[in-house]
Amino acid sequence: MKAVDPSHRDSLRFGYSLEVRLPLLLTDRARERVAARFRALGEPTRLKILERLFRSAASVGEILESVGGTQANVSKHLAVLRSGGLVGRSREGARIVYSIADPSLERICSAVCDALGRDARAEAEALAPVPIPRKRRR
Repeated sequence: MKAVDPSHRDSLRFGYSLEVRLPLLLTDRARERVAARFRALGEPTRLKILERLFRSAASVGEILESVGGTQANVSKHLAVLRSGGLVGRSREGARIVYSIADPSLERICSAVCDALGRDARAEAEALAPVPIPRKRRR
């Protein structure tokens, strides 16, 4: 097991070169950048797009096949994801290909989904009917 450097134990990495230590003491500009990333994640169609891009890089047409909608709508969502620094694009011959730009994104999404799963299981357990003990007949 790898030893943890205690001086880095309480640090969070927000991708790229922004690193802060707990307690979080962000500048206003850094806070705006973090909020922009979370806003970019706050729409179901964008989450569908990210799910597709987690599998592999894809063109707008390939993304459309997976998520549906119109080309204009998917392009608009890709622009939001790009402006949030979550998705990048590159040219491969005549086509533009989109890919995940921030490797921490999959871990963030996984952490949120895991928490939702735990919450759903706890709620299901809390709502599960309790068997009523039957009286024995003599």
